[in-house]
Amino acid sequence: MTNAPLPRLAPGATIGMLGAGQLGRMTALAAAQLGYKTHVYAPDAAGSPAAQVCAAATVAGWDDLDALERFARSVDTVTLEWENVPVATVEHLRRFTTVNPGPNVLSVAQDRINEKSFVNALGIATAPWRPAASADDVARAVAEIGPRCVLKSTRMGYDGKGQARIGAGSDPAEAWATIGAPASDDAGGGTAGGIVEGFVTFACEVSVIVVRGGDGAMAAYPAVENRHKDGILDVTVAPAKIAPETATEAERVARRIAEALDLVGVLAVELFVTPEGGVLVNEMAPRPHNSGHWTMDACASSQFEQLVRAVCGLPLGSVERVADAEMVNLIGDDAARWPELMAEPGARLHLYGKAEARPGRKMGHVTRLFPRG
Repeated sequence: MTNAPLPRLAPGATIGMLGAGQLGRMTALAAAQLGYKTHVYAPDAAGSPAAQVCAAATVAGWDDLDALERFARSVDTVTLEWENVPVATVEHLRRFTTVNPGPNVLSVAQDRINEKSFVNALGIATAPWRPAASADDVARAVAEIGPRCVLKSTRMGYDGKGQARIGAGSDPAEAWATIGAPASDDAGGGTAGGIVEGFVTFACEVSVIVVRGGDGAMAAYPAVENRHKDGILDVTVAPAKIAPETATEAERVARRIAEALDLVGVLAVELFVTPEGGVLVNEMAPRPHNSGHWTMDACASSQFEQLVRAVCGLPLGSVERVADAEMVNLIGDDAARWPELMAEPGARLHLYGKAEARPGRKMGHVTRLFPRG
């Protein structure tokens, strides 16, 4: 569908940001480069990576209606860096200002069952899956799908959290206890419990990042390959070394989902590439994505600049890749290597301003550039 363009916000306007992590930080830096101010809102905003570089910060709960109204009236538009902001929060903010992506997008992306149902309804393939509200449901799903499965919580799981692998001889009750039984979110239309997904044999994992403006204009970055370690993204290689027709199909799928969501903003779609070269959607995130950090150094416009452009009603920037790239996450104590990384020719170091390094915590990333292949 094609929408009327958003009102164009001139430089000097203030963008509200829901969420205070590194994605908000990098979006705020991109906004400043274009002349915009940012105001971050989150329960944990004080001293956060985003607040360090924003013009203002509000520390308040997602359900503090008075604080939300004051925040909304202090900014010119609102976006987000965390897709699990309660839908009710976004609906309240929309009484006072524009918010993109909107609640319709979040209600799909926050819940794995909603997400899979939405994607399958578009005729796009995923791994086989079944909903599960109990250990008995898990056992029935495994009997239908096959012995190799992954049980995931329907909500809030990321970086491998809220998941349990199931193999031959696994105890469904033990797997169920591992993920717990998350409560439903009535305001967001979420489901309680879990989802059982069939295990996928894949050649590699890729992602495509699409940006879409309020007028329906779209642009897509090339598919990239993602390699994980302990359930957390370790390395992203841009572009992915996959067949051209596979890359084209991955981009087509991502664009189709963004259009069907009526997205305004940035959408990352993660996909499995099968040994035959097909693609299966794994999950999506309607925000800048870890696998898109390489665009800061290797593209004419980064994913963060594109988000600013989209929500401010500006023309989208170029997604031209000026170099090949490899992005490596700095997890926990990896960030202590900053002196050697700063001394490495061609390495682009980005640290997130987090005071404490913990195992599994993303502290920064480094991008290395190579001549275009």
